[in-house]
Amino acid sequence: MIISLRYVGIDVSKHDLDIFDEAVGVPERIANAPHAITELVARWRCDALVVFEATGVYDRELREALRQAGIRFARINPARARDFARACGQLAKTDPIDARMLAAFARAMRPETEAVVTPAREALTWLAKRRDQMVLTRSQEKNRRSEAADRAIVSRISRFIDFLDEEIAEIEAEISALIKAEPEISEDAQLMRTVPGVGPVACTQLITQMPELGRIGPKQVAALAGLAPFNVDSGSYRGKRKIGGGRKRVRDALYMAALNAVRRADPFKVFYARLRQAGKPAKLALIAVARKLLTILNAMMRDRKPYRTAPST
Repeated sequence: MIISLRYVGIDVSKHDLDIFDEAVGVPERIANAPHAITELVARWRCDALVVFEATGVYDRELREALRQAGIRFARINPARARDFARACGQLAKTDPIDARMLAAFARAMRPETEAVVTPAREALTWLAKRRDQMVLTRSQEKNRRSEAADRAIVSRISRFIDFLDEEIAEIEAEISALIKAEPEISEDAQLMRTVPGVGPVACTQLITQMPELGRIGPKQVAALAGLAPFNVDSGSYRGKRKIGGGRKRVRDALYMAALNAVRRADPFKVFYARLRQAGKPAKLALIAVARKLLTILNAMMRDRKPYRTAPST
């Protein structure tokens, strides 16, 4: 007997979950709380595909319950879900309608399901996110200090910057210790760090933000990172190709890695110089180097080989 896949859409908010299960056909609402979510998930078997929008921390309990139950799920960009609703002619927007449209999206698009995240990788993700927040705050405080005219205010800001320096160093030490303590993560990090330009920050971002690395093709991985140039053509018009979308934090990390690579390593330095000689703007050439780095990293993670023996793309 063939069991058909069950499609479920869930609209997530801080206090409630609106659910539309196509097998039931009637929308319902439950509390966004562990007990209620556990009871909900217990109804489904592993033949279900659950789709909901990425909502930061508000979907954490739902994700964990689905993982423990072995139920496939996909978190999608809210803009993608809204575009799908408009394409279906659904202009009204309420939580129950959104849940119904997410179930329809699951049936029509069959999105890639979320990879299983280990507790160690999740902890590393939160540490990396906190480091980014504090680095941003430090940068803002340095700007404020440069603009301050009052010596007492400058002194206060300087003390706060010193505190941030200590906190950032402490978080970086925790990240390093966590990577070393987990054999699988440590092996991935050691492979990535063999690539010129890929330092500890870029390495951590790739580990936490790109779990697909080595499991999908080069074009797909470039699109996920927002480094794939997309055509802008219509009729006889040929527009300028542009990158867009994707995971901005990964793209930023790879851009900085590209800056380091073109200063240190001949293959990337030569590649960058050739693009510049061909008249490409500096930023465009660096983006091309970042994409090349990502393609190499993807091949390395697939083949489990360090840079010196990895395919050159």
